[in-house]
Amino acid sequence: MSNDIENEYFSDGITEEIINALTKINGLKVIARTSSFALKGKNIDVREIGKQLGVVTILEGSVRKSVNKVRITAQLIDTVDGTHFWSKNFDSQLNDIFELQDEVSLLIANEIRNNFGYFEIQEHLVKNSTTNVDAYELFLKGRSLQLQWTPESLKKAITYYDNAISKDINYAKAYYANLQCYGLLVTWGYMPQEEGMEKAITNFLKAKALDTQLPEYPLSFVGRSFWGEWDFKSAYHYINEVLAINPNHIDGLEAMAELFLAHGFFKEALVYADKLLEVDPLSANNHYTYANIHYYKRDFETALHHISRAINLRPDFDLAYHKKALCLISLNRKEELTNTFKNNPLWEKIHLLFDCVNSGRNELPQDVLASFTDKPLERNQITLFELFILANTRYTALAFDILRSYIDQKRGQILNYKFEPLLKPLQTNKEFFTLNVSNLSYDDITLPVSGKETSKVILNEQEQSQLKEELLSYFDHDKPFLDPQLSLNTVAEALHTSPNKLSYLINEVMGMNFNEFVNKKRLTHFKSIALLPENENITLLGLAYDSGFNSKSVFNNFFKKNEKTTPSSWLKANKR
Repeated sequence: MSNDIENEYFSDGITEEIINALTKINGLKVIARTSSFALKGKNIDVREIGKQLGVVTILEGSVRKSVNKVRITAQLIDTVDGTHFWSKNFDSQLNDIFELQDEVSLLIANEIRNNFGYFEIQEHLVKNSTTNVDAYELFLKGRSLQLQWTPESLKKAITYYDNAISKDINYAKAYYANLQCYGLLVTWGYMPQEEGMEKAITNFLKAKALDTQLPEYPLSFVGRSFWGEWDFKSAYHYINEVLAINPNHIDGLEAMAELFLAHGFFKEALVYADKLLEVDPLSANNHYTYANIHYYKRDFETALHHISRAINLRPDFDLAYHKKALCLISLNRKEELTNTFKNNPLWEKIHLLFDCVNSGRNELPQDVLASFTDKPLERNQITLFELFILANTRYTALAFDILRSYIDQKRGQILNYKFEPLLKPLQTNKEFFTLNVSNLSYDDITLPVSGKETSKVILNEQEQSQLKEELLSYFDHDKPFLDPQLSLNTVAEALHTSPNKLSYLINEVMGMNFNEFVNKKRLTHFKSIALLPENENITLLGLAYDSGFNSKSVFNNFFKKNEKTTPSSWLKANKR
């Protein structure tokens, strides 16, 4: 919220930092950046947002930046009935931005725990990545450009990251970000490989010397081992390291899904694809990944459904359009294919491939054939239509030679060649399945244990009994629930215990969340004072506030839930 619309990058950066901070808490489901940002600035009912994202609580807020000051507002909203659980304003100097992000994240996490259930919260959730605010702002500008994922935006992002590094030569995240940008530009064919790899390695070595605790560190090895060298066993090891640091890391989950897909471990790939859609359901890329697995399983209908979803989410997603064309060709749907792609620049190739696959076309004009043989020299093709056409005509020998050259080049576009439906005619060649032999076997992999993790016991039975007795005694004698701002941390401090232990006791042992425990005490107090003759002239809401409730809606909803009637009806019935 600023007069300078260019400051939006700053708000987006703060939001992403808070998302990443909350993601560090085991047991807390946090929707990822892409899906959260898909709803930014849109006037959508909270119930619909909850339905789209599969969540029961929304964190809504704003950032206001002015010169060297920043204000963050945040509020937690129930997606079922729109109740505001909590809201707060935070003001700070810009040079304290990391401390502010940590404070906001911790308070949000505590409020979620107060309302829903037990999970451990670390002492700090946000780590200072730089001490230079100018460098941080330059990094956020670069990040906003990088996330546009175009060759032009990646090159501009590198400029901002370089400028950030010039302000702070120890800015590890900026070096890692440069590494990713250079790697993508080389992979996509928009930068000479030797030049791009040299710059990528330079940034990696500097980043490695500064910080190897970030998930970007093992992730940098994933790009090289998986896509660069096809060393799948090493890639599996590094992806696991990424997910050990952050089990919901989008790039890590996607890489594991793609790694399993490349080996035909479809069931295992879907475990990670499902997780991708759980934490980032409005990501076009995640729906593409899910569709891709079903395409190679030859479940073209399911693939088509998710591809269409990906295109709806991102209408400029060329790769998704190409996959849709391949699905429609595989399903022999000529009319739908024509209506969808007749104005596409690749229509001639798409139409030709359809005829070769479904209409028995076996010959190609010499000029077309000649143009196809030049394609293996180009590295920036998105979809290999020429190879698929050749494979489905009488030119299978030529197609096989081109396929071999692609594999020798270790081109990402052909990684899943063994399961590509449109290369089935080439499988009669006895060398097809041995063109590349992976060093990763099914016996090497281990899937995460499904189901809810059992909470570890942090209080033995004797400690549980003692702390419970102290808690109940404290509430009976001191009545801290009369304070409308009472928090778990305040109670823990009064009882000389840790918030994690107290939360464990209330949630796991006593079977309720902190706010439920406190509001039960408030409700009991309300019922006792509401029947006193001296309080006849005080409104029910006034008595609710006197009992520690700080919201009319919270009081009414909690009363009805527990007493199965309204406060006024209860009062009439009990005064008789």
